[in-house]
Amino acid sequence: MEVDPKTPKSLSLPWRTRMYLSLISVITEIVSRRDGTPNRYLLKLLQCRVPPMSEPNNGVKTYDVVMDPTSKIWFRVFVPTEEGTVEDMPVIVFFHGGGFVYLGANVTVYDVLCRWFARSVPAIVVSLDYRLAPEHRYPVQHNDCFDMLNFIDDDKNRSKWLPDSANISQCFLVGDSAGGNIAHHVAQRACEYNFNQLKVIGVVAIQPLFGGEERTDSEKELERLPLVSLKQCDWYWNALMPPGEGYNRDHPIINVSGPNAMDISKIAFPPTIVVVARFDALRDWQKRYYEWLKKSGKEAYLVEYPNMCHGFYVFPELPESEQVVSQIKQFIHKVCSHTN
Repeated sequence: MEVDPKTPKSLSLPWRTRMYLSLISVITEIVSRRDGTPNRYLLKLLQCRVPPMSEPNNGVKTYDVVMDPTSKIWFRVFVPTEEGTVEDMPVIVFFHGGGFVYLGANVTVYDVLCRWFARSVPAIVVSLDYRLAPEHRYPVQHNDCFDMLNFIDDDKNRSKWLPDSANISQCFLVGDSAGGNIAHHVAQRACEYNFNQLKVIGVVAIQPLFGGEERTDSEKELERLPLVSLKQCDWYWNALMPPGEGYNRDHPIINVSGPNAMDISKIAFPPTIVVVARFDALRDWQKRYYEWLKKSGKEAYLVEYPNMCHGFYVFPELPESEQVVSQIKQFIHKVCSHTN
C-alpha cells in the first residue's frame, strides 16, 4: 500500500491551498494565548460550522445525538442514502484533530471529510465532539472517546440512535492528527475490554500527533511549515497534560512508542494503517509508530505522500485527498473481508 516514494526537496501546493494553510496558521497563532489558553470567543467567530442535515446532501444524511447531557458531549451520525447502499455496513468512529484544543465534529472540514468516508466506503460514520483542553485535560478526551464505544455498544442506545444497517462488530477507529493519537490509545484500551457486541477490528491513524523529548530530524527540518511547528506542538502538549504532575514528552500518551511505551505484543491490537506525509514535522514520530507496531508483531501498513504536508486530506482540490480516502476504503474492505 505504498505511494510513490520519490521525495521532492520542497513543498509544492496550489496557491489556493497555500493561502488557506497560511490562514489557518495565522488564526491558530492568534487564538493561542501565551498563558496556554485558547481564545474561545475569537475562535467561535473564525470557525465555520455546519448544522446536521436530515435531507440527503451528496448522498449522505446527518443527525446529532447528545451522549451525555451533563457534560454536553455529543456526536454526529453520517448515514449513506444512495441507491445500492449495502444493508450491513461497518461503523467508522471518527476522532477529529485540532491539537486536543481546537475544532469539533460540526466544523465544516470534518463534516465534509466524514461525509466523504460515509459515501465512499460506504459506512456509518460516528464523529464525536469530545471535550477540549485546557479546560478539560488528559485523560478527559481519551475517556470521552472510549465512553462513546460503550454508548453505542449498549443495545438500547444503538437501536435508538444508529440505523439498522450499522454493524458494530466491524468497528474502525479513525482519527487525524490529535484524533489519530486518540484512536491508538482508545484501540489499546478496547483490546482489553469486554464489549457486548462492538469489536474494534481496525485503526486508521492519519498523520497522528505524537512526540517526545527528543527533537527529531523532521521536526528540526520542517520547523517553519504550517500547523505543527515545534512551538505549536509544545503548546498543545502543555495544554493537554495536567499541570504540576512532572510529566515530560516521553509520557506514553505523547511518545507512544518511546521508553515508557506499553508492551502491546501480547494483546490483540487490530490491523492499523498509518498515513504519513513528507512535509509533516511529525513524520519521524509517525514512522516510528508504524515501525513499533511491526516490531510488536502487529499488522500495520504505511502509506506515504511525498509531496504533502500536515492536514492535506481536508483539501478536496488536491488529488492526494481523494487518493487517501481510496486507500482507507481499500484497507477497511480488506480487514472486513478477513473477519467475515
